[in-house]
Amino acid sequence: MRTPSPSSPGGPVTAAATPAAPAATGALDPRGLAAGVGAYLLWGVLPLYFELLKPSGAVEVVAHRVLWSLVFCAVVLTATRTWRALGVVLRAGRTMALVAAASVLLAVNWLTFVFAALGGHVVDAALGYFINPLVTVLLAVVVLRERLRRTQWVALGFGVAAVVVITVGLGRLPWVALTLAGSFGVYGLLKNRVGRSVAAAPGLAAETLVLAPVSAVYLVWLGTTGGSTFTATGVWHALALAGTGIATALPLLLFGESARRLPLSVVGSLQYLAPVLQLVIGVLVLHETMLPARWWGFGLVWVALVLLTVDGVRTQRAQRLRAAAAAPAVAG
Repeated sequence: MRTPSPSSPGGPVTAAATPAAPAATGALDPRGLAAGVGAYLLWGVLPLYFELLKPSGAVEVVAHRVLWSLVFCAVVLTATRTWRALGVVLRAGRTMALVAAASVLLAVNWLTFVFAALGGHVVDAALGYFINPLVTVLLAVVVLRERLRRTQWVALGFGVAAVVVITVGLGRLPWVALTLAGSFGVYGLLKNRVGRSVAAAPGLAAETLVLAPVSAVYLVWLGTTGGSTFTATGVWHALALAGTGIATALPLLLFGESARRLPLSVVGSLQYLAPVLQLVIGVLVLHETMLPARWWGFGLVWVALVLLTVDGVRTQRAQRLRAAAAAPAVAG
């Protein structure tokens, strides 16, 4: 069973979407660790940035996010002289088909996350990114036909129980959390199909390029009907909307750097920084209501994540021991 891919709130990317690097051994690379922590901290505080974008609606914000991310990616590709890598992606038919499908899921994820940030559902967004590793495990069974270990089944059971508790307690399905977890889970699956040859900047550029025409048409229509907030609320608001490109691409690039320098297990552990920060922001800064059912639901999800983590550590340790035992025999 594969280790769940690290999540990236508001702009998902998986370790499989970045070029592979030799696994680190011994002491952790401090630059890689700093980049990973920086990426997840930026994703964690992203709801506060989106608060600054009011009164823009979620669709307008996402449209700007797509176009300005594409602009920022163009700057990065120029600075790193990697336009050729984007060209390779665009000319590869099967890869572009997967990228196009992934871009649709990216749009769904971004739209849901921005809606959550602007509509008082940051706690639900945090729950979604806590649930994401469980969705990854579920997809491994349903789509990849992988066999789960007993502990993984128990963890999934706790995840289902969490959704049931929250649904019964609140009287509604936590659709924001489920949409975020589901869209990112399938997105990660498609990115794994693309392979490790597509790095972060060319990959994001290709995905936003697919979404750019629709985004541009929507913003033009919004402007002609008088619904645009880009210039209506002052220059600072316009700059904040343009800044969504940096807010999207910068943590992705930091994540790509960390994925190259750190073992996947370490990157996977860092992923929980973002939803923890979102939960804190939702409760303490934005004063979202935390009914007992929500706390019980979060508690059940955290138990599931502990089970997955312990099972993953044990499995990796057993694999290393088997490899070490087999090495002398191979050498002989």
